[in-house]
Amino acid sequence: MGYQTLSFSPDTVFLVTGGAGFIGSNLCEAILKLGCKVRCLDDLSTGKQANVDLFADHPNYTFLRGDIKDFDTCMRACEGVDYVLNQAAWGSVPRSLEMPLFYCANNIQGTLNMLEAARRNGVKKFVYASSSSVYGDEPQLPKTEGREGNLLSPYALTKRCDEEWAKQYTRHYGLDTYGLRYFNVFGRRQDPDGAYAAVIPKFIKLLIRGERPTINGDGRQSRDFTYIENVIEANLKACLAPHEAAGEAFNIAYGGREYLIDIYYGLTKALGVEIEPQFGPDRPGDIKHSNADISKARRLLGYDPDWSFDRGIQAAIAWYRENL
Repeated sequence: MGYQTLSFSPDTVFLVTGGAGFIGSNLCEAILKLGCKVRCLDDLSTGKQANVDLFADHPNYTFLRGDIKDFDTCMRACEGVDYVLNQAAWGSVPRSLEMPLFYCANNIQGTLNMLEAARRNGVKKFVYASSSSVYGDEPQLPKTEGREGNLLSPYALTKRCDEEWAKQYTRHYGLDTYGLRYFNVFGRRQDPDGAYAAVIPKFIKLLIRGERPTINGDGRQSRDFTYIENVIEANLKACLAPHEAAGEAFNIAYGGREYLIDIYYGLTKALGVEIEPQFGPDRPGDIKHSNADISKARRLLGYDPDWSFDRGIQAAIAWYRENL
């Protein structure tokens, strides 16, 4: 279980794109703890300099400031790299509705640039972030790979396109690619600020400050909230996955189902506050319910998540208490 016992040569070089972001910086940290070398590529458009500064003095860490929309930058970043963990993308369904052209350029062309650069540089494995949003309006639960519905946002479209491009690179160009459909990841270093901040860190920050959060919709929407440690495990195990599993996409979650209103009152209890939420309109492009079947990832990647929602939320609360 977990990833701490995985074995990589100390000469192994990982490239983490988006390595100054929430998920990327946690991947960089885990790789360094395994004794390997990590190269972080980020343009700091959504990533944070503070997440680079955490590792700046580590001898196995290198930061490259650059944009995946620039192919030459991608080529330089992939030189001498064994594994690419491609996390560089802009998230947020609502923001993608406002900026479709940018999302196409960044999330689709940027990922294609990375795939081609990885191929040309002889990278062993290309692991990339996809999203549960690719399931669209498919109502059946749990969400199962191969049973997708109509896409509900430009963001979801970019992730579906990334999966199809990756499949082509495995089929025609011999690059082993592994898509990870993240389900509502949360945990340390997730940004609680801004209009598009994820709900858990935003709730925690406001409640700690004694402010009243807004819940979009009625709070009865459900999600398979997934702690960051499970996502790290999936990325690293994908690097060791067999060629037979390449060209596929995998649900990465815990396999649970939490209702937003229950999470809210659980947080108020854990934080020792009595603040009633206010309710706002549903967010356009959002799905109502999401819950993952993770059996494919278990079978083909050896993914075996051991961080439940309850365990993860306690760790997240502790981190925000210390760092906000």
